[in-house]
Amino acid sequence: MWQVWSFGPELIESREIVVNEDTEISGRSANSNPRTAIGQIDELHYIFIVSEGRTSGNEGLSLFELASIFKDRGCSIAYNLDGGGSSTMWFNGELVNSPTTNGKKVREREVSDIVYIGY
Repeated sequence: MWQVWSFGPELIESREIVVNEDTEISGRSANSNPRTAIGQIDELHYIFIVSEGRTSGNEGLSLFELASIFKDRGCSIAYNLDGGGSSTMWFNGELVNSPTTNGKKVREREVSDIVYIGY
């Protein structure tokens, strides 16, 4: 295999939420957390959501809350990606959120993979 991506869980399938209020990754973080996710409304029409969290000003989202946002926006499919301190979004060359490490330091984390959309 040349490239393999591993992420999840699936949040939306066939325009329906497929996680519940108890769904979590590895059962470790059932609370609200920083999240990164991608959803598709239609062919070539995608939505990226990054939520901040683990700070006094932003608690984050549960997977069910994240799925609900995608459903409300009409996504036919959506997946959770990496979260936590890796939840960072850049748009037009600008950092648009405040990523944290353990809710203590606002800074970007080094990551090995990104999702990039060019135009």
